[in-house]
Amino acid sequence: MRPFRVVTGVLFVLAGSLHFTHKRFYLRMMPPYLPAHEALVRASGVAEIAGGMALLHPRSRRLGGWWLIATLVAVFPANLHMALNPERYARIPGGAPALWARLPFQGVFIWMVRAAMRAR
Repeated sequence: MRPFRVVTGVLFVLAGSLHFTHKRFYLRMMPPYLPAHEALVRASGVAEIAGGMALLHPRSRRLGGWWLIATLVAVFPANLHMALNPERYARIPGGAPALWARLPFQGVFIWMVRAAMRAR
């Protein structure tokens, strides 16, 4: 279980880092109904990094896991918006099928975090 926990934690740290190294990509994904796009991209990146790091330490593992699950739930409406409006996101690789395929992966990521949260 430890290798899976490490992989999951590192995955979220890396994914969160992408919000800063590939900021324009994430800004293009933002639904128009949300305010402060740049601040939200940064905040979601920080949330993923913090949650991934917390998942790696035994004392913060459960809190970090719940933090990541809350983050995944919080971004789901934006992912749904993208799938429902693929014409607005024509530059996203894979187009409409990829946007729809992303939705169930939120559940997979939540499952991964829950599995990584288990102490033993």
